[in-house]
Amino acid sequence: MRLRKQQGVKEKLSQYPETVILLEEPEIVSWDDIFEKKQPIKLEIGTGKGNFIIEMARQNPSINYIGMELRDQVLLKAVKKALEYDLKNLKFLVADANNIEQLFSPESINGIYLNFSDPWPKKRHYKRRLTYRGFIEKYNMILQRDSWVIFKTDNLTLFQFTLNELAAVGLPMKKITLDLHNDVEFDNNIMTEYEEKFSNLGNKIMSVTFQTHK
Repeated sequence: MRLRKQQGVKEKLSQYPETVILLEEPEIVSWDDIFEKKQPIKLEIGTGKGNFIIEMARQNPSINYIGMELRDQVLLKAVKKALEYDLKNLKFLVADANNIEQLFSPESINGIYLNFSDPWPKKRHYKRRLTYRGFIEKYNMILQRDSWVIFKTDNLTLFQFTLNELAAVGLPMKKITLDLHNDVEFDNNIMTEYEEKFSNLGNKIMSVTFQTHK
C-alpha cells in the first residue's frame, strides 16, 4: 500500500538531531563520531516502524544500531517509539538503499538486517530487490570481513530468488529455514511488525544468513 505523502514530516524529524540523521544529498557519514561510544555497528535496511531495531538496541547496549528507512513518515513513528527508551546506541537515517555505498565507509559495518523487504513481484523489477546481486556488491563494500547479512521474508518467490542469487555468485550461507518460528535454532528471534502480522495470518517465515565476502 502506497502511503500518502504528509507535509512537514522532515521538519518534524529535524526536531530530533540527536537521533535522526537527515542528509540533503548522499554523503559518507562518520558514524563513530555520531554515536556516544565507538562500538560495532549493525544496520537494518528498511526499518519500518522500528520494533525490531529498537528491541535489538535495548538488548545489546554494547552494539550500535542504525535503522535506515526511505519513507520518512514511517520513520517518524519509529523515532517517537525509540525516544521512550532513551537509547544512546540507536540512530535513524532517512535514505535510499540504492545509495548505501555513498553513506558508509568501506568495511565500517558489522552486520546487515533485511527484514521483509519489498518483494517487487514483477519480473522486470528484479533489480530493485534488496537481495539482487547488485545490492549484494554494495553490501560487500561496507561490511567488514566475517560479517553476515540476515534476511527474513514471508514471500516464497523472493526467498527462492535470494537463494538463487547467493548460489549464482557463490556466497557462503548458513541458517537457512523455511519455518523460522518453529525452528529451534532461532529461539532468540525478534519479530518485526510485518513478521507478527504475517505470522498471525498463518504465513511461514523464511530466513537465510549469508556472507558477502567469498
